[in-house]
Amino acid sequence: MEDWPLWEVFIRSKQGLSHKHVGSLHAADAQMAIENARDVYTRRNEGVSIWVVESVHVHASTEDAEAFFDPANDKVYRHPTFYELPDAVKHKQVCRHRFIQMPAQNHHN
Repeated sequence: MEDWPLWEVFIRSKQGLSHKHVGSLHAADAQMAIENARDVYTRRNEGVSIWVVESVHVHASTEDAEAFFDPANDKVYRHPTFYELPDAVKHKQVCRHRFIQMPAQNHHN
């Protein structure tokens, strides 16, 4: 078993829209990793989808996050602080990737 590769396990819950990393396990191949992940990480029937990725295929940014993400800080136009929302938009709210119309607040006394 020690010779088996390490696999990273991602589960999408019934209420979730995306997969979340839940842990790692050793398995001989992808099919075994999925089956073991099912047995280990979804015992209460909370998952609807499982992804497994062999750990050697996961690549990450460096630990020096400040230097790595620094170029994004130069793009201040990405922050929604330089414009005013029209009144029609102020009464809308994003809900699960869809816009829903919110009732206008009546501030008359």
